[in-house]
Amino acid sequence: MDREVMFLRDRLIPEYARQVYYGFWFSPERHSLQSLIDEAQKGVTGTVRLKLYKGNCIVAGRKAPKSLYNPELATFEADQVYDQKDAEGFIKLNALRLKINSKVKDKK
Repeated sequence: MDREVMFLRDRLIPEYARQVYYGFWFSPERHSLQSLIDEAQKGVTGTVRLKLYKGNCIVAGRKAPKSLYNPELATFEADQVYDQKDAEGFIKLNALRLKINSKVKDKK
């Protein structure tokens, strides 16, 4: 599961829990959330090792045959993997909303 899908899933989980808590298991909205979660989880595989200690649950290890993490690509050192110039447009685009917000505040 990639970062954006996990972000969406994590935002929806509290609503899913609320639906279940209030007894809306058979409601259309809970079924819709379930469909989204099921679709997001299709590619999730692997094993997670947990440590249980005094009421805590700690991830002790994980491995997955379809993992999106690749240590060869998770570096900023290798020039052929990532060119730091690539970030310039991304940063400018994401900063645009902040610049606009600042200009709007300055007009007040």
